[in-house]
Amino acid sequence: MKLWSGLVANFKERIMEPNKNALIVDGMNLAFRWKHQGKLDFELDYVRTVESLAQSYECSKIIIAGDWGSSAYRKHIDPQYKENRKERYKDQTEQEKEDIKLFFEEYERTLETLNDKFLVLRYFQVEADDLASYVAVHREKFGIDDIWLISSDRDWDLLVNENVSRFSTVTRKETTVFNWDEFFDFPQEDYISFKVLTGDKGDNIDGVPGIGPKRATELLQQYGTAFDIYDALPIESRYKYIQSLNASKDLILKNYRMMDLISYCAEAIEHPGHSLLEIDERVKEYINVN
Repeated sequence: MKLWSGLVANFKERIMEPNKNALIVDGMNLAFRWKHQGKLDFELDYVRTVESLAQSYECSKIIIAGDWGSSAYRKHIDPQYKENRKERYKDQTEQEKEDIKLFFEEYERTLETLNDKFLVLRYFQVEADDLASYVAVHREKFGIDDIWLISSDRDWDLLVNENVSRFSTVTRKETTVFNWDEFFDFPQEDYISFKVLTGDKGDNIDGVPGIGPKRATELLQQYGTAFDIYDALPIESRYKYIQSLNASKDLILKNYRMMDLISYCAEAIEHPGHSLLEIDERVKEYINVN
């Protein structure tokens, strides 16, 4: 604990000019960096990494957004949400089960340590995506200037704007409004429409049958947003993927509710019974403490 306290003190000294920039870390996402390396004793490395990133991006405030179970909000909309992930663990060996148990124990200890000095946001049946989104959406209300998101999850690119950027510790690449076209063939504001049409296999969210990235991009270029496409349905065509699109009006609306972090993060937090006012108070208090 003394060593960690010294790291925090040094971190504060290195931020010479106080600012209201915030680093928002995808807690579990970053922890898996060490799991993939087979390292189960990573608390100190985690803290050092977070502090180093905060220094690099000139962020005086660090917020850890942590998952706590699957999203009750999305499970309510679609009970099959993330059910595909169970397949990954059904054939685990006893050693693998023990390793994952030790990993989660270390992760819990790390969060407890981080919470002593920084802000950890973690609520039962709420995902880190929604907590990070809520803070980013209400950045000005909380008095935050700029935000750097730390996650390899490209869902977080939905939050990118002139004041919010993302860094992946996996690819070591930054995603900003200024280099967006290096990664995508459509504007940032169309990203949610792209995801609505293509779905998300990792989260077990179906897209429109027959529509992959290329066709989704073409449709967005032709019609506008997924809502514009929705309004244009049915579209006359002999192509099967257009016929599938015509039959997917309900899917389009469902995917918006499942995937539009900006519009539905507050609802996702409140659905299990958590108070937005409590979160507001915690974030404001932390951001405004010198």
